[in-house]
Amino acid sequence: MQINSAFDSGNIIVTAIEGTSATLEIRKDKDSDFYQWFHFRVSGAKGQQVTLKITNAGGSAYPGGWPDYQARVSDDRQDWRCAETRYEGGELIITHTPAEDAVWFAYFAPYSMERHFDLVQRIARAPGVALVELGQTIEGQAMDCLQMGTGPVQVWLYARQHPGESMAEWWMEGALEWLISGDPAAERLRSKATLYIVPNMNPDGSCRGHLRTNAVGVNLNREWAEPSADRSPEVLCVRNAMDETGVHWAMDVHGDEAIPANFIAGFEGIPNWTDDQGERYHAYRNALAAHTPDFQTEIGYPISTPGRANLTMSTNQLANRFAHMGCVSMTLEMPFKDHASNSDAERAWSTERCKKLGVDCLVVLEGMIEGESLNV
Repeated sequence: MQINSAFDSGNIIVTAIEGTSATLEIRKDKDSDFYQWFHFRVSGAKGQQVTLKITNAGGSAYPGGWPDYQARVSDDRQDWRCAETRYEGGELIITHTPAEDAVWFAYFAPYSMERHFDLVQRIARAPGVALVELGQTIEGQAMDCLQMGTGPVQVWLYARQHPGESMAEWWMEGALEWLISGDPAAERLRSKATLYIVPNMNPDGSCRGHLRTNAVGVNLNREWAEPSADRSPEVLCVRNAMDETGVHWAMDVHGDEAIPANFIAGFEGIPNWTDDQGERYHAYRNALAAHTPDFQTEIGYPISTPGRANLTMSTNQLANRFAHMGCVSMTLEMPFKDHASNSDAERAWSTERCKKLGVDCLVVLEGMIEGESLNV
């Protein structure tokens, strides 16, 4: 049996292989102590049960993510299903019998940089869509932004500040495909709003197989107050573009390791809070819960107390920075586990459900901005 992770978004360290059993460790993000994302290939064990023990799981960034979690496995790198997984004594233990000569395991279904390039190229070729390179990452990768729509409402959608949260770019794929589909609601949204969409905020970390940071170990979602060219050029170029356009609505798309649900975190606690912002935020969240069983409002993150919001995080920074425009910014979180109240034993929270939620979020947004009076 062989195990390999020397590829785009690959991450695993092999400490020992004995027959069809292996002990493994997840590699830390470069210049950081964060780790949890894994992605590797097992070959040479077709038809034999393999046992894979990730021995440093207990020391990962979010050990609360392991109980009730199921690793993802694929024979074709397209369809990702749940592998038999258990968490015992700080070890994550995966057992599986490969049906092919090679089988792939990951923390969640990966979204490769090649797929990202294909997505950007495909969407950019659609009528009425422009591709703008806002800047470059530390390692020189393009910060791609897809712009579309002709309306006065300025909408920013951005994903994958934390690169291991690959569900965020699957959400983006669904949202972007719907926006160019000709669906009447999509056409209405594009007539009401101008949309700026960044499918991947952290290409370097994505390619490196990081969980949470960029190429120099920086958590981009703690850089929004004072981004810099040397630490966080990814945030700097996007925030500069937002300053040029203004922001009425924004959604930052993520994944959460521990909470088995889809939920939204808002901007309670910002110094510039207005009741209008809060009312529109809650109206959006409630409308999304009414629209789809794959979203709920009962569980989520604690709410900041007044005036104590962390302005280094994008959602808080944008709502505060553009409060004069009535900006409603949100962090959408999706699970690595499953959406427990609407679960799928075979695939858990899957790529197709990510894509569908992307559509649902924009359908609800289209209804919310009907007849909005705008501040500029």
